Amino acid sequence: MATESLNNEVAVGENESENLNGIEKLDISNGDDEVSENSLSVQKDEDEGTGEVAKKKKKKNKSKKKKEPLRQTDPPSIPVIDLFPSREFPEGEIQQYKDDNLWRTTSEEKRELERLEKPKYNAVRQAAEVHRQVRKYIRSILKPGMLMTELCETLENTVRKLISENGLQAGIAFPTGCSLNWVAAHWTPNSGDKTVLEYDDVMKLDFGTHIDGYIIDCAFTVAFNPMYDPLLEASREATNTGIKESGIDVRLCDVGAAIQEVMESYEVEINGKVFQVKSIRNLNGHSIGPYQIHAGKSVPIVKGGEQTKMEEGEFFAIETFASTGKGYVREDLECSHYMKNFDAGHVPLRLPRAKQLLATINKNFSTLAFCRRYLDRLGETKYLMALKNLCDAGIVQPYPPLCDVKGSYVSQFEHTILLRPTCKEVISRGDDY
Repeated sequence: MATESLNNEVAVGENESENLNGIEKLDISNGDDEVSENSLSVQKDEDEGTGEVAKKKKKKNKSKKKKEPLRQTDPPSIPVIDLFPSREFPEGEIQQYKDDNLWRTTSEEKRELERLEKPKYNAVRQAAEVHRQVRKYIRSILKPGMLMTELCETLENTVRKLISENGLQAGIAFPTGCSLNWVAAHWTPNSGDKTVLEYDDVMKLDFGTHIDGYIIDCAFTVAFNPMYDPLLEASREATNTGIKESGIDVRLCDVGAAIQEVMESYEVEINGKVFQVKSIRNLNGHSIGPYQIHAGKSVPIVKGGEQTKMEEGEFFAIETFASTGKGYVREDLECSHYMKNFDAGHVPLRLPRAKQLLATINKNFSTLAFCRRYLDRLGETKYLMALKNLCDAGIVQPYPPLCDVKGSYVSQFEHTILLRPTCKEVISRGDDY
């Protein structure tokens, strides 16, 4: 290191003496050199400039590639939460309140209330987005000849994937109802059932999703034969009317009267015979609470119901059933749906197997509905006696299929709505219905 510095000093000294002796010479000779050096440096700068531009373009292209949003696969397999990196899920259809509640739209106080409820709204919107994507896929694969068990398991497994199933925090809200023809609700195949979907069947596909217990209850009807189209249209339009009429301080009986008026304006010709479409008078929509599919209030679908009013902040499932039969259902067929009573306190059980089954139900479903297939999937066997014991003790409630007269046809459409402080949100609304 020291020797190098000495040599440098000597060289510097010599250069200085040369500079003193011939300043003019150096000035003259450096003229051309400076021009050539300048031109070289300009060229260098230009080259570097173009290089930098090219690099920037490459970087921009790379960043563009990275920013391309994820798209859902076919069949769907990407959890919905991954498709929305912002964790903000799409809002449902917004409908404004009418008459006495118009002021709510611009009320700053009501807007502030909504800001406080944002996490809850976002959770239920996530469940709704899962519902939309699952039903879109299921509609694309439905065809006559499908085994009903296969259909339900495909649908349920798709829900589990898209909602990122996580115990009681996220998952299926109740069993997949796929009731056929005169069966209006609460039918799903038990294990070993060989029922096949036929071309002339009218199937109500009713399934639910939930995030943190906030439930989306939404249903539609599938009929391959266009002969049934007026029947489907009757329940779809009646449901839309029920949604339109719903609102804060609206009496439930008024919603029912409006639904019936629309429903019974339809008739349908089936195999040459004309039927007047009827509302099923003992089936209702209902309020929904956290982990509680039926939270106490019923929304009738005929006139003359209860005078109770809808209130701010409530969730409702608005559902209508159009029938070519008597317009009245009764319990029939083998039971598949069960649900633990929401208010069931501690009941002493004598059968060890019943205690064990109750522990499984509490852990996996709590107060959400379940079916026998779900128990089979969890590895439960020989549980029918224990399940009957829980039903007899009043801890679990069975929900057998609800049927109109044999040979009739029933269609159903349903949406979940939220009566927000400033507006009404049809959370489960999609492009399909």
